[in-house]
Amino acid sequence: MDNGSGDNNHSAFPSGFVWGVSTSAHQVEGDNFNNQWAAWEKAGRIKSRDRAGLACNWWQNAEQDFDLARQLGVNALRLSIEWSRLEPRQGEWDTQALARYRTMLQGLRERGLRPFITLHHFTNPLWLEEKGAFLAPDSPRIFERFTERVVESLGDLCSDWSTFNEPNVYVSLGYFLGEFPPGKKGRFMQAARVTENLCLAHAAAYRTIHRLQPHANVGWAQHYVVFKARRPESALDRWIAAFMDRRFNDNFAVSIRTGRAPFPLDRLGHNLQEVQGTCDYVGINYYSRLRAGLELRSPKTFFFQLTVPPHKPQGDAGIEVPYGEAYPAGLRHAVRHFLPFRKPIYILENGVPDRSDRIRPWVLESTFREMRALLAEGADLRGYFHWTLTDNFEWSEGWHLRFGLIELDPETQARRPRPSAQLYSRLIQEMNGHEQPAKHSAQATASVE
Repeated sequence: MDNGSGDNNHSAFPSGFVWGVSTSAHQVEGDNFNNQWAAWEKAGRIKSRDRAGLACNWWQNAEQDFDLARQLGVNALRLSIEWSRLEPRQGEWDTQALARYRTMLQGLRERGLRPFITLHHFTNPLWLEEKGAFLAPDSPRIFERFTERVVESLGDLCSDWSTFNEPNVYVSLGYFLGEFPPGKKGRFMQAARVTENLCLAHAAAYRTIHRLQPHANVGWAQHYVVFKARRPESALDRWIAAFMDRRFNDNFAVSIRTGRAPFPLDRLGHNLQEVQGTCDYVGINYYSRLRAGLELRSPKTFFFQLTVPPHKPQGDAGIEVPYGEAYPAGLRHAVRHFLPFRKPIYILENGVPDRSDRIRPWVLESTFREMRALLAEGADLRGYFHWTLTDNFEWSEGWHLRFGLIELDPETQARRPRPSAQLYSRLIQEMNGHEQPAKHSAQATASVE
């Protein structure tokens, strides 16, 4: 097994490996007012009470960040399409918005950046949300129609597609914990129905894309968390950690792999055979490890609790709870978890909230070693996307958490590369064999020991 110590470890990365940065429309575009997240912000439901506002001003000038991405040396950029811009009212299409997306994609290609488009990154148009979003029985058909319009309009500029970003997060935080819109808690049956409709919508979009673009590369982005028992000696905590692993990490994914409906709908005779195998790759979003255990004083979380030991390496904490343990070795767990798909794997998101860049360099270097080792072991790993290029609006945490390789002042729109931006650029050059590998950063190591 490659432990990252040899001088020729960069040779493990195949030619054509995709190096990128990931973004999403609502978090970077600015002035999105017609989706359920804008309504959520207006209602004061963001923990920091922030509003996305101008965000990173991509709708007016995404090209400034495209130039910064090119300077990093990446060869790809993942972005999403804001549905509420294209279809502000059901059945009405905004041709100017489509034209702006075409200009953005052309700008990426002119800079040598391969676009990866995500069709749904957490946001719904208000008209869809009012119908019940993906609880609505006709939501798979509606999403299929949206997909068809996007691919017809943009397919000549992109052939890499992700249908949904983190459907397991969309369901868990929207229908179990109430931290994302629609803010429902403990709605187990609704969560199962939403998951089922997301699977059907994904499969319909997959077939639509391949009908229009036979050689397309279509998958989705699955969030993966390493769960460990908070008290390893406790059988109950071990059971809770295993339960969380199954219910969170396998939600949506198992249905795509096996055609089995999500629990408990599978016990009620539901069948999803038509979604089985509808992916050309598996996208993994991996960030952290959490301890799971019983907590009788926490009825709001159904008497289980997720924690991070304070002595473990962490980025910046969320407003109410720790974000998670920075655990680069968990990438191995994530990749191995999805090997049964027998599909290529892209790491579509990976990073750490760290406005002062105290552990991001260590996370980057450690993650690169994990990827080298996985490739040496034969994993079909095709690409890595860092989250994110420029600080952006981090959903329920607002502007509180900063994931950017480039620091952003949302008021002035001033940008300043963090040291980790230069490190990522250098690591990409090394992995492409352009210069000798750099030694592991002693400063980064010291910050987490």
